[in-house]
Amino acid sequence: MTARLQEKYRKDVAPAMMKSRGYKNLLQAPRLRKIVLNMGVDAETDRDSLKAVVEDLGRIAGQKPVVTKSRKSISNFKLREGMSVGAKVTLRGARMYEFLDRLVSATLPRIRDFRGVSPRGFDGRGNYSLGLTEQTLFPEINPDQVKKTQGMDITLVTNAATNDEAKELLGLLGMPFSK
Repeated sequence: MTARLQEKYRKDVAPAMMKSRGYKNLLQAPRLRKIVLNMGVDAETDRDSLKAVVEDLGRIAGQKPVVTKSRKSISNFKLREGMSVGAKVTLRGARMYEFLDRLVSATLPRIRDFRGVSPRGFDGRGNYSLGLTEQTLFPEINPDQVKKTQGMDITLVTNAATNDEAKELLGLLGMPFSK
């Protein structure tokens, strides 16, 4: 069974992009490649906080996250090479579209005084990044069980050539950009 947003892309978004941009082939239309979720952890903290971050990220994404390790030792941050510094998940396919649907329809509207996401989060190559201040915005997380609120980064990777194409694609998929 395909995701609701994936069907919307096939039936509405891709033909609209072809029409507005003048593409002759359906494969020229930009599409979402992957979504990367990343949560960092303070390196000095105990193992329990890393376990909690991995658990929360797994609940949010629907798949098991990978624990990220530091590549360098930095004495000012009390960081040693190989220490666990966070967790990340890469979503593709149907899970990616399901997560984007939940993000746009359930999570972002739960932000207090939400007026849309910033249109300045593009990197120049058609990828969009946004940060959330706490993981309790997701309906999968029970706020009573969270010991420490943790922020997270979400990166939407597209195959669009420019930021304008990516913004149009994400806007048609339902991303609420502020004016």
